[in-house]
Amino acid sequence: MIIARTPVRVSFGGGGTDLPSFYLQYGGEVLSTSINKYFYTVITGRDDRMVQLISSDFRVLEYYDQLDKVQPEEEELGIPLAAIKHLSPQVGMNLFLASEIPSGTGLGSSACVCVNILRAVSAYVERNLTKHELAEMAFNVAADSLGLPVGKQDEYASAFGGLNHIRFGKDGVDLAPVNVDEDIVRALEERLLLFFMGSSRQSTGILSEQNHAIRQGDAKVIEALQGVRSLVPLMMEALLGGELDEFGALLHQAWAHKKRFSQQVSNPFIDQVYELARRNGALGGKVTGAGGGGFLLLYVPPDSQEAVKQALASKGLKEMQFGFDFHGARIVYDDPFFDSGQHGELLWKFVRLD
Repeated sequence: MIIARTPVRVSFGGGGTDLPSFYLQYGGEVLSTSINKYFYTVITGRDDRMVQLISSDFRVLEYYDQLDKVQPEEEELGIPLAAIKHLSPQVGMNLFLASEIPSGTGLGSSACVCVNILRAVSAYVERNLTKHELAEMAFNVAADSLGLPVGKQDEYASAFGGLNHIRFGKDGVDLAPVNVDEDIVRALEERLLLFFMGSSRQSTGILSEQNHAIRQGDAKVIEALQGVRSLVPLMMEALLGGELDEFGALLHQAWAHKKRFSQQVSNPFIDQVYELARRNGALGGKVTGAGGGGFLLLYVPPDSQEAVKQALASKGLKEMQFGFDFHGARIVYDDPFFDSGQHGELLWKFVRLD
């Protein structure tokens, strides 16, 4: 049995500049951190060539006996299937998939799933991949195999973990950990709050619109993207100097730029709750991911947090507790002698407790 665990991420600045349509022309950079909310894959062996997929999130169980003939883009479990197919394993396996967060919430969950499946299956078939190879492979699965309009920051955040400055250009991707004192990291964690807005969304439409605007040379969108990119060095400077309230103010500036990417990034409800949070003491924030719904990230000084929480609770928003993750994609359990039956089932012993 193998169990792989991979974190989702929160992006602070530069999101959108990791799209190839943008960074290949202008260069991109992102400041982000992975967080301790995870996607898991459990793999056990079979004595046949069949692949069984069980998703607890989608409540789906599927069997595939000819994986090479499957068209992942047509399947509900398209991302896991595309990732498995990309590695072309010549063995059967059972995969159980589970996530700690809902899908489509702007935390990079789709990339997290892809990175996780690749990490788990590559370990199962004893194929060693560096974290860089893992991130690039996950991006290729999404962009090439599934034809999705994705950037690269999510894959790198999930693969590497940690608080990172990631730069994208014609020569490739450069990821550098932000070496901030531990007490500053803890203080930043304490000042960041995440609220689920109760409306999942798919980023494909927003990113497709953004990609089209970039390729058409839309000056408004390109200027907005350059604006969020320009704030990344300032955010890093604020963090390195321990100027956390300045960091919060820069988040607010980044959100103002981001709303210019597309009319779909925000909506009246998002604007309302964000301004409500600001009136109660939040210095800045943003909607995670491409926008349109999901999680609202806020920077709130400790003295104002209770007021912000109560204000957003009155609008039905639920807070999700979180911390930073510094491990990235990893195998958390690997036991080749786990007791499995000869027909792909697990041998469990159930005991009644009367």
